[in-house]
Amino acid sequence: MSDQTRAPQGDPAEPPLLLKGPAMQYPYVPSPKQLVFGYDPDQFEEFVKEWVPALHPEYVRVERQGGSGDHGIDVAAYRSAQGLEGPWDNYQCKRYKSALNWSTAAGEIRKMFAGVVLGHFVLPTQYVFVAPQFARLLRTALAKPAQTRAKFLEELAKTSDEVITRLTADQQQEVAQLAEQTDFAMFVPVDMDLMLEQHKTTPYWATRFPDEPRTRPAVELPPDEHDPEEARYVQQLVRVYAERWKADADTLELIAQHPTAGDHMRWQRQAFYSAESLRRFARDAYPEGHFNAVMDDVHTMAAVVAHKRFELGWDRLQAVLEAACVVALTETLLTQYVRPLDRMGVCHHLANNGRLKWCEEGGAA
Repeated sequence: MSDQTRAPQGDPAEPPLLLKGPAMQYPYVPSPKQLVFGYDPDQFEEFVKEWVPALHPEYVRVERQGGSGDHGIDVAAYRSAQGLEGPWDNYQCKRYKSALNWSTAAGEIRKMFAGVVLGHFVLPTQYVFVAPQFARLLRTALAKPAQTRAKFLEELAKTSDEVITRLTADQQQEVAQLAEQTDFAMFVPVDMDLMLEQHKTTPYWATRFPDEPRTRPAVELPPDEHDPEEARYVQQLVRVYAERWKADADTLELIAQHPTAGDHMRWQRQAFYSAESLRRFARDAYPEGHFNAVMDDVHTMAAVVAHKRFELGWDRLQAVLEAACVVALTETLLTQYVRPLDRMGVCHHLANNGRLKWCEEGGAA
């Protein structure tokens, strides 16, 4: 093809291609499924390693072993501290341009049986084929374990696969006997859509697919009875009220009846639980550290304000809460979900952790 007829090449520095039509002002963002379909084998194995721990809480460890000499193990999930010598599950990753078919799957099954006979590991409890696409005939075969075992044994007797032919005659016989005794229901495919939904529950989802919105759960209301976990910040609020209203509001019982302190305590507890819901959302949806980043940003401003001179702890508290509502937060994946009530609640989390104090007695913040 001549230079005159060759299609022009895109400039890497150019902005992303825009969609035509009504949505042409927005850059095209591929879906998580499209992104996973584009992964190379190494990326796909890493994605599977992130997903597997979301399946069973009994997994004590998940390891990626794919590579030369892996004996047919890509991602191993151990159900006990004995690792490959105890109960475990094998996640066999197959990232090909075409759908995974029976001949490829059968080769992996042969490799697995040979590995058991050679003493590399015990037979896994479950063997999961993980692939973006499965050929229809393979899905059908895996849905009929008894029939598929018979087919496998028939092919095994005639195979030229070096994984089997390089074994001794006795070892080949052991492979055949092991396969004959194995319930082929242990071999299962995984649905990519289900896999993505389960991966969404891991902290890795947010960093792997940052353009995918997350849904923050509804904020739980404070329980009527004070939880022991909120004792420290509540004690500080009691001191604030006692300092301002003296004997009229120096116990939880009197505060609940007080026209101002009672409402104020209820609002602060709502703020605390709002921040607590944000903390749990961050723990479940994002890698470690996102909520702590919000805490640190709020504390930076709160500590400056709290060190100023105030007549009453009430005044210090109000000034800190106002400052917290306007402080600039470091941009993270969590920032978009932070509400004003969360910011106020973070102040009480800081008080609960001993990083802020409202009244002069006992030390400033």
